Amino acid sequence: MAARPPSNGSEEPDAIEFGIAAVDARLDETDLAFPATDEEIVDAIQNESIPFNTHGFTVDLRTALDETGRSEFDSEQDLLNALYPVFEERRNSTSVGLLAQVREMLPF
Repeated sequence: MAARPPSNGSEEPDAIEFGIAAVDARLDETDLAFPATDEEIVDAIQNESIPFNTHGFTVDLRTALDETGRSEFDSEQDLLNALYPVFEERRNSTSVGLLAQVREMLPF
């Protein structure tokens, strides 16, 4: 998942990656081969904090992997599919202020 940051009138802004899109981007920067264990994934990505919404809230990769209830993943897609409900639950349970909600609805 990704969302665009507010426009400042200059060139087209880059997308802000969060959730499984952020994990996918970090995996693309590694030499990790699947199948892989949760430990191998954490080592490859260096247990970075992964943003799970557009407001900058993060979760450590180790914590997110623990919440999947799994220790091995057959493929990158298998990993992303397992992480999706973890990030979705965090996104749904994280309270953001009224101003942030209004800003999210506006097209700029």
